[in-house]
Amino acid sequence: MIEMILEEDKFDHTGAEIEPMQIEAANALFLDLRGKIPVLDRRAREAGIERIKRFEDIVPLLFAHTVYKSYPESFIEKGRWHRMLAWLTTLSADDWTHVDVEGVKDADEWLDRLKAAGCTVLATSGSSGKCSFLPASMKDRELKHRHFRNAVGWPFVKAGNQYDVFWTGPIEGPNSAIEAGQMSRDHWARAGAFHNLIKEPLRITDVAETAALNRRMREGKASPSEIEAFQQKNAEAGKRISAGIIEFIDTLLEKRHQPVYVNGLWAQHMQIIERARSKGIPDGDFHPDSVINAGGGIKGIALPDDYKEQVAAFYGDVVRPGAYGMTEMAQVMPRCEAGRYHRPPGLIWLQLDQPGENLINASEGVVEGRFAFLDLIYTGRWGGCITGDKVEIDWGDTCPCGRPGPTILDTIVRYAQAGEEDHIGCAGTIDGYVKGAMAQ
Repeated sequence: MIEMILEEDKFDHTGAEIEPMQIEAANALFLDLRGKIPVLDRRAREAGIERIKRFEDIVPLLFAHTVYKSYPESFIEKGRWHRMLAWLTTLSADDWTHVDVEGVKDADEWLDRLKAAGCTVLATSGSSGKCSFLPASMKDRELKHRHFRNAVGWPFVKAGNQYDVFWTGPIEGPNSAIEAGQMSRDHWARAGAFHNLIKEPLRITDVAETAALNRRMREGKASPSEIEAFQQKNAEAGKRISAGIIEFIDTLLEKRHQPVYVNGLWAQHMQIIERARSKGIPDGDFHPDSVINAGGGIKGIALPDDYKEQVAAFYGDVVRPGAYGMTEMAQVMPRCEAGRYHRPPGLIWLQLDQPGENLINASEGVVEGRFAFLDLIYTGRWGGCITGDKVEIDWGDTCPCGRPGPTILDTIVRYAQAGEEDHIGCAGTIDGYVKGAMAQ
C-alpha cells in the first residue's frame, strides 16, 4: 500500500482494486498503533474492536479533529510544558515526556524542542485562539513530502525543478501551509529561483494571541490598551511586508514570459493585478506553462464581486491545479479537469452522518455527509479523523473526467461557521480518554 501511495499513477486505481487493500492496511496499522497510543487502545477496547474487517469497524476508532486541542489552556498560560508533553504523548506513538523543556518561554520554543528530539508538530489556530498540535514522526514527514511530489499539480502537470516559484507567505514555522511552501520550493523551484514575500518566520504564539484577541473584541471584552497595542503591532508588520511587496511583484512580472509557479491568496493576486495594470501590462501575458494557485478565505477583505474572473483573465491560459486537504491529513486530493477531487489509494474516505457517529452506506450516486478519513501514511499518530466539513461524494465508479471514482464535488462547506461550535458525537468521549490517560 505504501508503494501505491507514492507512485505516479496513484489516481488511476479503481475502488474494487484498492479498497480490499485499504482494509488490510488499516488493520495492520491499527494492530501496530493501538499498543502505542493510549487513547486509541482505550477507544478500541470500549468499542469492542479487535480487528478491522470492514470500513464500519474504523468509525468507532476515529478521533474528532478537536482532540488535538484538548489540553487545558492553563498548561500554556502557566508554562506547564512538561504537562503539555504528557498530553501530546497520549496522542502519539512515541513517548515525548523525556524532552528537555527547561527554560522554554512559549509554545514556539516548546515546538522547537520537540522537533530537535525528532517529533515534528504542525500547529494551527482557529477563531478561538486555542492551538491544535498534531504530532508526526520524521518518517511521516518524509512520506508526505514524496506524496506531494506526485499529487500536487495532477493531472495537469508533473512537479519539476524548472520554475521560478513565488510564495506569498512565510517559509519557516510550524504550520501546514508553510510546510506546503517548503515542498513547493523543493519540488518546483529552479536553483536560486525561489521567492517568498514574508521573510519572518511564523510564530504560532502570535497567531494564537491574535485569534484570542479577535474573539475578545467580538465579545466586547478587550480593553482599549489591548486593542491599541494590537493595531500598532499589525501596522508595523504591514509596513515590513509593504516594503518588500513591490519588489516581489515586480520580480514576478519581469519573469512572466517564462514558466512561473505562483501561490497566493485571492487578495494578493488582486494586488499583483493592480501593480501590473499600473505598468500597462495586459491580461493574458503569462507563459502558458505557468502554474497558478489561488484560494483562501476572503472574510473581512473588500474585493470586487468578480475577483475570481479578474484573476483568471489576468493570468490567461495557464495551468490552474487545485486540491482539497487539511492540516490533519498528510495526503491531498487533487482536482481534475471536471472539478472533482480524487482519492489517493492510501487515504480511506468515510462519509458520516452529521453527528459523526454512523457511516453512510452509499454504493453509488451523490451523497451529502460529514467527511472523515483514515490516512495510512501516519505512523507517528493515529490518522483517523472526523472533520468539520460537509461534503458531497459521488460514489460512482467513474468520474466525468473518465478516471475511476469515487470523487468529491467542489461544494465543500463547514458545518459550523467561524465562532460557532461544531458538535461531533465522539468529541466529549475522546476528551475524556485523554484526561484519563494523563491521570495515569
